Amino acid sequence: MASKLLLLSLLFLKLLIFSDAQSVGVCFGQIGDGLPSEQDVVNLYRRNGITKMRIYAPNAATLRALGGTNIELILDVPNDSLQSLTDQNAATNWVRNNIVNYPNVRFKYIAVGNEVDPNNDSRRFANFVLPAMRNVQRAIRDAGLANQIKVSTATYTGLLSVSYPPRDGAFASNIEWYIKPIIGFLIENNSPMLANIYPYFAYAGTPNIDLSYALFTASGTVVNDGDRQYSNLFDAMFDAHYSAQWRLGGWNLEIVVSESGWPSAGNNGASVQNAQTYYRNLISHVKQKTGTPARPGRYVETYLFAMFDESRKGGQESEKHFGLFFPDQRPKYQLSF
Repeated sequence: MASKLLLLSLLFLKLLIFSDAQSVGVCFGQIGDGLPSEQDVVNLYRRNGITKMRIYAPNAATLRALGGTNIELILDVPNDSLQSLTDQNAATNWVRNNIVNYPNVRFKYIAVGNEVDPNNDSRRFANFVLPAMRNVQRAIRDAGLANQIKVSTATYTGLLSVSYPPRDGAFASNIEWYIKPIIGFLIENNSPMLANIYPYFAYAGTPNIDLSYALFTASGTVVNDGDRQYSNLFDAMFDAHYSAQWRLGGWNLEIVVSESGWPSAGNNGASVQNAQTYYRNLISHVKQKTGTPARPGRYVETYLFAMFDESRKGGQESEKHFGLFFPDQRPKYQLSF
């Protein structure tokens, strides 16, 4: 009897782990007005069965609210903090203050910088990313957390000079000095690459991309890439990232999609209907564990952007309208996470 109970308990635990692994995360950006309290936001995650969160800077109220929950966390080092963390003592203090001091929070990844690009205005941070990653990794290791928390950085499709066809994906040659050592660091430490992948921006900026291809609603193959057939743009962009990594020695480097979303207003193709279609189909796609043509049969860990609209965000108008929920916590769309 005892052995049967043990077997049932193990099977139940395995089911819980498998179920959690298939869930999608949601990013919690806070550049908006009238947002709920951090505790209310965590409660909203829990009510909706969202078990993964990303936040873009340490926030004590959010970390306290996450304590004791089953929500896994990506915690960012903001770009403007990168230079300070090139000092090991500063990195050790950062890890102690924002991670070690919250032992009941399920930290999963530390994103050391977000979309740092040597070819745009964020180039001033580029020389700080890898030294900061190394120092944070050392601090995580010294705290005895290296098996629990992985250190990475969040990249994006803008670093690629070639993304079509996907197997020809390549990073811009003038940033190889930046990205190749990062790939080596991630492989050495068994950490994934974090990548923000947005079919919306590719669609909005490329006149010949069909909307159905971007929304997962194409009726069949749209792109033939040798022996690989693509029916949606998300897979194509993901595999272009993978191909770019492969060319620089990262053939076994896993990719976590640290952001993906579709706006409900603001610019070309942005509407509530299109956004709902994209989010529903993306969730269904990644939870099916079908992988991509280049990486079949794999679960693509994915974080939706974002929990709320961010009314104070700069850039194009669409940047303000990626929210899944209204500030009063009503859902903008009917989704199952």
